Formats: sequence, structure tokens, C-alpha cells
Amino acid sequence: RKKCLLCNNVLMIVAASIMGCSKISQSFEMILIGRFMCGVSAGLCVPLHYQYVGEISPRKLRGFANSTSSFFWSLGKAIGQISGQRELLGSQSLWPMLMASCGLPALVQLVTLPFFPESPPYLLMQKEDQEGCEKAIRQLWGEGQHQAEIDDIMKEKATMKNTKILSVLELVKDPAFRWQLYMIVTLTATIQLCGINAV
Repeated sequence: RKKCLLCNNVLMIVAASIMGCSKISQSFEMILIGRFMCGVSAGLCVPLHYQYVGEISPRKLRGFANSTSSFFWSLGKAIGQISGQRELLGSQSLWPMLMASCGLPALVQLVTLPFFPESPPYLLMQKEDQEGCEKAIRQLWGEGQHQAEIDDIMKEKATMKNTKILSVLELVKDPAFRWQLYMIVTLTATIQLCGINAV
């Protein structure tokens, strides 16, 4: 999870750099390439963020921690719209800085994320590193009795062993998941109509 987020931040910084240099290079193609890379990075970031934050949070704060991403997502959109005004960064001379500003949060995360541990469920379930899992839990949640959380992760691991993991192609082809897939695509496609930007 952590390595994916770090690589994703590099992708966002590269995208921001390409867009920021588009005016100097006098190339509108660089804006298109940068925006495409930025969209790919944002698409990867959302599920990765939810997963990582959910896995490193203590159970009693997990719901709150997952809801913060929606708040910051909306806050980022609002800041982008405000800073895009002509009086701020939306002027003819400053718009490359506005386009490159998406790299700033990625840079902050790239610098700070290495100080955070990998998620405990990932260490225990995928890497089978119980000692690393316990160390990560202590680093995240402090010293104390965390055996109940480790037992929950072990139960989840036992459940996952009996579950067949489908590839994307198998998921799309399987008629049993067709309606769930339609529902997810519809919800994702219409999320902009729900009023979250206004809120």
C-alpha cells in the first residue's frame, strides 16, 4: 500500500512538472499529457488512500479516518477553484503555476510517507511478517495490548484463504457480479451529480 502511494506521488509530481513547463515549451500537448497522467494518479490515489488509512487506523477511529478523505477531496476542489480566480493564479502569467500546484500535496506526501509504517494487515496477510505487523501496530497506536486487532487480522487471513480472488476480466465476465458491477459504475459515474462539490 505504502509503496504504491509513493510511486503514485512520483507520477503526480511528473504530471505537475510537465504541465508547469508547457508554457515555456509552448506545447499544449504537454498539458494534455500532464492532465491525463494527473487523472490516472488521482484514480489510483483514491482507493489506495482509503485502503491505507483504513488499515492503519485503530478500529474506533476507522470510520472517522475514512471520512476525512472525502472532506479533503472536496476541500482540494474548493481551493483549486478559489486559486484559479484571475486575481490569484488564474492570470495569463501565473496559470502554469496553477496547473503545477497539484504536485505540491504529492511532494509533501512523498517526503512524509516514508516515516509511516506499512499497514499491519498487509504485513501479516500478504508478507506473513507477524513481528513487522506488531512493530507497525506499536508505532501507529502506541504501546499497549493490541492482541485483539492481531487476532482479527488472523481471522480475516483465514477467511481470505478460502476465497477465490478474481481477475478484472473474470469479474467482468462473471454473470453473478453483473448487477453489482453496473451499480458501482453508475454510482461512480454519477457522483458529480450528488452535490458533494456544493457541500
